Amino acid sequence: MTPPRRVDVHELEAGVLAGDRSALGRAITLIESSLARDQALARELGERILPHTGAGIRVGITGVPGVGKSTFIETLGRQLTARGTKVAVLAVDPSSTRSGGSILGDKTRMQELARDPLAFVRPSPSRGSLGGVARRTREAILLCEAAGYEVVLVETVGVGQSETMVAGMVDCFLVLMLAGAGDELQGIKRGILELADLVAINKADGDNVERARRARVEYARALHLMPRKSVHWDVPVLTCSGVSGEGVDVLWAEIERFQAALSASGEWEANRAQQRVQAMWRAIEWGVLEVFGEHEQVRGRMRTVELDVREGRLAPDHAAAELLAVFRGPAQD
Repeated sequence: MTPPRRVDVHELEAGVLAGDRSALGRAITLIESSLARDQALARELGERILPHTGAGIRVGITGVPGVGKSTFIETLGRQLTARGTKVAVLAVDPSSTRSGGSILGDKTRMQELARDPLAFVRPSPSRGSLGGVARRTREAILLCEAAGYEVVLVETVGVGQSETMVAGMVDCFLVLMLAGAGDELQGIKRGILELADLVAINKADGDNVERARRARVEYARALHLMPRKSVHWDVPVLTCSGVSGEGVDVLWAEIERFQAALSASGEWEANRAQQRVQAMWRAIEWGVLEVFGEHEQVRGRMRTVELDVREGRLAPDHAAAELLAVFRGPAQD
């Protein structure tokens, strides 16, 4: 069996900074690895490329399954590359419970964009991370910026807490909605709308144009009643079609207007600074969980405690307190 090739961080750094898509793919694979030696190399690579990051626009895109996210992203990406803009797409897929790999495989759903020399499309399995967001998505964004990509689009799975997680690592959060779904103003949508910097009613084409216009009015009214996310920005509601491309250029112009408004107020960089601090604390949480799970005494007790919880003999809170006491060790006088 051929041993795995040793990663040369200097070579990988040079490839990423040169915009080599193959090197960028290998770099993202490295940061996604759970092996301790790979994580050490990934941290070194991250430190090396950090001075070359920050120039891109980071846009999170979410919407319920069926809203047409991938079609919309491919259309937007192709419009941007046609203008000479380099675009990276990080599509966080649900993971297979068997292999841990991506289920949806966005390269198969964005075939034309994936072939574009100015684009980079990367599906990343969530591997069970909270909300379906890949644990290393933020680091992947930075690698894409270091590789010269001027726009980084992060597509969420569109379920649960993935919206909150992605909104906390991008500059602009776009929510795609459907018209005529019958639940435009239900409470489940309110939480998503509160995260939005822009809202777009997708699939505004064919017989659906008038329904999309009516939905736009309803969402605009709903947003008017909600607290403003930023004092420097009123969230616009637009209509567009990922299939025909109608309205997609107008939407991108709004994203550029959003960037200009927040940059002028200082909020753009202030948001990024806060996100960097949040990323530090998330890394600490993950690190503590790893140390906890590898603790010899905790591992020795974990199976018994889990069985007691499973069979109802021990309350979850009490079980957690017991394992944490084992982790902390004997109290010091």
